[in-house]
Amino acid sequence: MPPPPRRRLPPAARLPPRTFRSYLPRSHRTYSCVHCRAHLARHEELISKSFQGSHGRAYLFNSVVNVGCGPAEQRLLLTGLHSVADIFCQSCKTTLGWKYEQAFESSQKYKEGKFIIEMSHMVKENGWD
Repeated sequence: MPPPPRRRLPPAARLPPRTFRSYLPRSHRTYSCVHCRAHLARHEELISKSFQGSHGRAYLFNSVVNVGCGPAEQRLLLTGLHSVADIFCQSCKTTLGWKYEQAFESSQKYKEGKFIIEMSHMVKENGWD
């Protein structure tokens, strides 16, 4: 008996699975995108909770996952002139905050390469009391 004919899948079904999503260990306290629940950062990467975003309070992180970065531009922020790039969730494309590319004042250099995520776009998951 010959094998059954092969069904041809539509083009969208033939795309490779999305591999850009990183999953943080379930044993760690994490921050996730409030809109799609993609993991964003481990609690251990948190530097400060006392930052101000464009729309309210924000956290400063050393590193994040599952975010894309837009083009850098100069902005005058509360702490002076910085070169920043907006960051967005790779899964749902929501703008989350920004990445500090360059600080022009010596007292602000510690922010370079760090990430701001606004609290309104994050949810705490895994092991929070």
